Amino acid sequence: MPILKEFVKGAVESELKVKVEEHIENTDFEGTDTEIKIQQILNDYVRPAVEQDGGAITYKSYEEGKVTVELRGSCSGCPSSTVTLKAGIENLLKRMVPEVTEVVSEAM
Repeated sequence: MPILKEFVKGAVESELKVKVEEHIENTDFEGTDTEIKIQQILNDYVRPAVEQDGGAITYKSYEEGKVTVELRGSCSGCPSSTVTLKAGIENLLKRMVPEVTEVVSEAM
């Protein structure tokens, strides 16, 4: 983490130009446009945060507004995983994908 902070600080101080690349669709995701968008958000935003705490999240399904995920690792037994699921993941998906109405975790 300190190395990354130093790199970013150095880049900002040297006025390093950031190259903006076009978003490339990840062909590993399957399903409807909505399902692909959900999977991309989980992969880009949620997975890194969950993995940082020693857990893992896997997309299972999307049906009639309900997204089902599987929490594993330290997240599966963590008492605050329900709060993470509802307050964090569900709110993020609802905001970014209006079709989403609920996010639930499937028991392993």
